[in-house]
Amino acid sequence: MKHQLIIVLDFGGQYNQLIARRVRECGVYCEVKNGKTPISEIQKLQPKGIIFTGGPNSVNHANSPHVAKEIFDLQIPILGICYGAQLIAYTLGGKVSPCQTSEYGKTDTHYDTSSVLFGGIHLPETAPSWMSHTDYVSEVPEGFRITAHTADCPAAAFEHETKKIYAVQFHPEVNHTFAGQGMIDSFVKNVCGCTGDWSMSGYAKTAIEEIRQKVGSGKVLLALSGGVDSSVAAALLAKAVGSQLTCIFVDHGFMRKNEGDEVENAFRDSGMQFIRVNAKDQFMQKLQGVSEPESKRKIIGEEFIRVFEQEAKKLGKVDYLVQGTIYPDVIESGSGDAAVIKSHHNVGGLPDYVDFKEIIEPLRMLFKDEVRKLGTELGLSPVLVHRQPFPGPGLAIRIIGEITDQKLEMLREADFIFRQELAEAGLDREINQYFAVLTDMRSVGVMGDARTYDYTVALRAVTTTDFMTADFARIPYEVLGVVANRIVNEVPKVNRIVYDITTKPPATIEWE
Repeated sequence: MKHQLIIVLDFGGQYNQLIARRVRECGVYCEVKNGKTPISEIQKLQPKGIIFTGGPNSVNHANSPHVAKEIFDLQIPILGICYGAQLIAYTLGGKVSPCQTSEYGKTDTHYDTSSVLFGGIHLPETAPSWMSHTDYVSEVPEGFRITAHTADCPAAAFEHETKKIYAVQFHPEVNHTFAGQGMIDSFVKNVCGCTGDWSMSGYAKTAIEEIRQKVGSGKVLLALSGGVDSSVAAALLAKAVGSQLTCIFVDHGFMRKNEGDEVENAFRDSGMQFIRVNAKDQFMQKLQGVSEPESKRKIIGEEFIRVFEQEAKKLGKVDYLVQGTIYPDVIESGSGDAAVIKSHHNVGGLPDYVDFKEIIEPLRMLFKDEVRKLGTELGLSPVLVHRQPFPGPGLAIRIIGEITDQKLEMLREADFIFRQELAEAGLDREINQYFAVLTDMRSVGVMGDARTYDYTVALRAVTTTDFMTADFARIPYEVLGVVANRIVNEVPKVNRIVYDITTKPPATIEWE
């Protein structure tokens, strides 16, 4: 079955994949394409609608991304967001100018609720939207009418209802915009005519069939970390190709306390072919003297592949390597014209040459919450489905600076105490991700009436739905006090605990 499709054309913003996620929440399948995608290719996909994303550039600069005017003649509904709105105005004869007063964050916005985009979603005439722009549309193109404004932005939204072209200067995909999801739903259903024919069960069936067709009778090797993503990928591949699949768990020595054994116990009797490779010495040797985070990620990414290649040779000819790469990994590693935030070991960290016929990434188009839904759909254990997210490079990127055995042991114990106390307080399912970081900062302290000069451990805990934006968790001071007291008393060489209260953005969830 071919699902109705909305295409998101990416012009380089950091929240672009959120738009796709919001469309999918409407029950409509959505794919992200580079803003440079040829019109002929767009026509072949037969989308029901097109969304232009935000971006960091000014449309007035010649080297900024633009679109061919012919895209507006395809009779496909278009919604422009932020830079995408300015792109519509610029291309169709309007005017885009530098803001006299730039707008960032929540901004009171006045709406014309007679617009199909804003009607029927319980939107008051004045409500906050999330702005982030230094240019604005100073003149809308001929035939367009303004449907929203702010104190400093006269065309916060504008539209050509007959041509089904809509534009908003704010970001409806961000939770801070009041009724933003309703606006996207209105565009997708009321403007584009989508009925919502896509679901996770449908995704599972389609993915299984596509994997079977691609793999045929070939052998498949899956990189199993024991985390949510690779576990769901394993369940999906097991249903698709059965005994052709071998799961290899590379224990690089950077797992959390007891985690290597827990992963092995979870999959050993699962019916899948499971192999554990203890490769700590190999990884530690490669990382000796390395402290720069991007270098760590790339070294770990390449070493993962080399270990898999070695194991594949023992198994005979293996055609495909499967990874649990998900959308946020791809985005932060740089997608389309977006900036690279950090390369993930399974995306930007891959070497140029890989000794497999192809790498299969069946979760590449899914967000974390969608991956969990898929895991439930596939019948995966709730323990695995709701497991705490853990980066592929593990504790190697939660130790700031060079990695040593002593630092690994210190961080394991500190992280274990933090997780144990959050579980004891009943907060482990309320907080979406939490962990300890061993910083490279040392400071003076007093223990047993003696001077110490030891390390600082940072605690990080966030709440999020999509892992693209996140807020710090409001952990009660009493719980933080117990955690801090236990760590400084039970973990050698640590004399100070700090709690990270930075949101994402400007920070990322991980420190490295």
